[in-house]
Amino acid sequence: MTYDPAGDGEGASAQALSRIRALITGDRALRPGMRLPTERSLAEHIGVSRRAVRRALDTLEIEGRIWRRQGSGTFVGRKPERWNERIVGIAARTDPAEVMEARLVLEPALAALAARRAEFGDATELQAILRRIAEGPDEDARDRADGALHHKIAQMSGNAILLAAFEVMERVREDPVWRSMRANARSPARERLYASQHAEIIIAIAARDPAGAERAMRTHLSALRDNVIGAAE
Repeated sequence: MTYDPAGDGEGASAQALSRIRALITGDRALRPGMRLPTERSLAEHIGVSRRAVRRALDTLEIEGRIWRRQGSGTFVGRKPERWNERIVGIAARTDPAEVMEARLVLEPALAALAARRAEFGDATELQAILRRIAEGPDEDARDRADGALHHKIAQMSGNAILLAAFEVMERVREDPVWRSMRANARSPARERLYASQHAEIIIAIAARDPAGAERAMRTHLSALRDNVIGAAE
């Protein structure tokens, strides 16, 4: 959509507010902690001025739906506590090998706990997310759905401390450099492999097989590590 500098009145602000609200609350909404596109990108996509976008963001910030950090961007959800706010800078101090090392320590354990504590309907929800990955219209949509699958498994663990640790890694995962590296490591064959690995994780969780879920998650993350780090070398 072409950006129109004239799109700066109350109608433009209302349009921007409606579109951005849908981006963070709709069926395929960005998850809490995820970074919104830049003001310029939003303005160009919606077809309004940056001032209209800024007014819409001001409204959403007052509502507690987003928060801003100077130099880092605008994020979905309520502004985190001070200790958690500092986590945003971790992405600048880490590297993909370190991120994958942490994921391989944490996520297999989360999958095992999810298998032990899965409630009625959880496996069905995981299957629905898996379909969203397969049917995503573009790489960004598929990537968001992939993240939603891993986040749902972390939530199913029922451990608030481990979930918080996962969300730290998830914040790093949204760093533009990290997103670019994942994109460079993608291929149709690898996406098919990841789909089958995700299915194995879900099958183990649905069967309440903690050892199987842990093993399937470790296999998946090991393949992801090899592909992402290999593509970066």
